[in-house]
Amino acid sequence: MTGAESGRAEPGTLERAVEATLFAADEPMTVEALSSHLGGIEPGEVRGALTALQLQYAARGIHLVERGKRWHFETAPDLAHLLRREKEQVRRLSRAATEVLAIIAYHEPVSRAEIESIRGVQTSAGTLDVLMEAGWIKLAGRREVPGRPVIYATTPEFLDHFGLESRRDLPGIDELRAAGLLDPVDEALETAMRFDPDEPENQEEDTHEDEEGA
Repeated sequence: MTGAESGRAEPGTLERAVEATLFAADEPMTVEALSSHLGGIEPGEVRGALTALQLQYAARGIHLVERGKRWHFETAPDLAHLLRREKEQVRRLSRAATEVLAIIAYHEPVSRAEIESIRGVQTSAGTLDVLMEAGWIKLAGRREVPGRPVIYATTPEFLDHFGLESRRDLPGIDELRAAGLLDPVDEALETAMRFDPDEPENQEEDTHEDEEGA
C-alpha cells in the first residue's frame, strides 16, 4: 500500500505534490480541498507541507500565501512592478461605497438596513452593486428575522486585494488615523467599529440622500 493510499505521504513527496497541485490549480485551494485532491492525505500533514513550502519560497520571486483559508502562489511584492505591462488605472470608490465596504468588513454579515442604521442615510442598490462587481462583497444568505433581509459579507478577493490573511488583520481605528486613511470617512469607520446590530436603534431620522455610484 502506498503512502497516498494509506492517507499518509513522505514529507518531501507530499511537499512536491502540494506544490504541483497549487501551481496547476485554476483558483486558490483550502487545506481540505488539497487533502481530498491528493487522495485523502491527512489535513494536518497537508498544512505541514504548506508551511514548509511557504518557508522555502520566502526568499524566492514568488511566495506561497494564505488568504481567507485558501492557499495560492503570488508574485513577491517587491517584484510586482516587473510584471506590469501597462499603467494601472486607479479605480476610486465613492465616499458612499467606501463607507459601506468598511461597515461590511468590520461587522459582517450585515443587512442593508443595518448599514443604513450605521451611516444614517439610505444606501442605494447601485453602491452595493459596485462592490459586488469589484468582487469584494457577496450575498451571505438571509437573516432569520421578520422579512428575512439579505445579508452581505466580504469575499476572499477582498482579503487578497488588501493583503489580509483574515479579517482579524483589519487595522484598528488608531492605525488608520495614524496612516492618514480616515479622511473623509472617519466618522463612518469609527461608528462601524462601535456598532452592535443587536442593540436597539436610537437614532434620529436623517433626510440626506446617498451618494451615487463609484
